[in-house]
Amino acid sequence: MTAPSNVELTVAFNDPKLDSAEREVQALNLWGELQDLDEVESLGRVPDPNPPAGSKGGSFLLGLLTAEVSLPNVRNLLGFLAQRLGNQPIKLKVKAPDGRELQLEASSQEEFNFAYQKAQDFLKAK
Repeated sequence: MTAPSNVELTVAFNDPKLDSAEREVQALNLWGELQDLDEVESLGRVPDPNPPAGSKGGSFLLGLLTAEVSLPNVRNLLGFLAQRLGNQPIKLKVKAPDGRELQLEASSQEEFNFAYQKAQDFLKAK
């Protein structure tokens, strides 16, 4: 659960050229990189709202992960994501500490830079 002063970012790999297993590999690779960043408070997976019949919990949506970061560190994390993911098709959801949400998509460095600025503006607005 997001602490009141933290921002939750959800990253979804959505390259239509990749199957779900390949998108999952991308998410797990990013997970490994994010674990080493001091800016990241916690990492998580997105639970599957419709798990397969007979599953015993622990079912997650493939190719998605969440990162929780303090408001002062959002800029650094978004900068890292821009460098790391700038040329990959992704969806990014930004959930502000006050509960507001912003959905962004990018598939090029230029689009990611635009999304980065939109996220910054969104988090500054009240």
